[in-house]
Amino acid sequence: MEEKVIIITGASSGIGAATAIYFSKLSAKLVLVARNPTNLRRIALYCEKSSGTAPLTLTADVTEELDNERIIRETVEHFGKLDVLINNAGVIGMGGIKTSTMETFDTVMSTNIRAVYHLTKLAVPHLITSKGCIVNISCIAGSKPNTSTLAYNISKAALDHFTKCVALELAPDGVRVNSINPGLVKTNLLKNIGLNEDQLEMFVKNVLGNTPLKKQVEGDEVAALIEFLASDKAKSITGTCYVIDGGSLLK
Repeated sequence: MEEKVIIITGASSGIGAATAIYFSKLSAKLVLVARNPTNLRRIALYCEKSSGTAPLTLTADVTEELDNERIIRETVEHFGKLDVLINNAGVIGMGGIKTSTMETFDTVMSTNIRAVYHLTKLAVPHLITSKGCIVNISCIAGSKPNTSTLAYNISKAALDHFTKCVALELAPDGVRVNSINPGLVKTNLLKNIGLNEDQLEMFVKNVLGNTPLKKQVEGDEVAALIEFLASDKAKSITGTCYVIDGGSLLK
């Protein structure tokens, strides 16, 4: 990863923050993107302490087209190239077909799939030049139906198919595209879906009860898998959806 220019969206918390810190230790040139400037500065400081080099931080909302244009433009202006795009930013929306709202659906789809589509489209010319790669952060929810997060599940199923279609299109250009599909990860994402502490504890307990390894996935485990897929060690891997879920899909 040394000297590779890597964009990480949703970099201020969760998987994105863990990935930023992990990659900073590998001397990557990081572009950290998030909506929360306070958290973004905090993660950037961790990265600078790890690597001795300050990452480029961009406060931006990936659902805004002008922000996405700015992300790509400022990355290339600052570093001169782009090697890896990590589409990590995402949101969860609660409810099934009887209880969810169209506002929830629109918010989830706008962040989890439309933003990825647009930012990827803008990044592709630069990735073709560098023979770079894309790693999308999906979820096992895209292939494991449930009744509580319908819009989220649909968005991740769409992201998995997007990964495969774009991988097929860009393969002749030497650009690889893969996704990582975690199960339950130790992040603060679930705290943003409206559950109180008791409900959240029960939710996690129920999920772990149905997970063969009886553990949550750690953020740095996902980061390590991202690093593998973004490296030359995975130079023959494209169009795949790598599951890291403690065995959840086995049940």
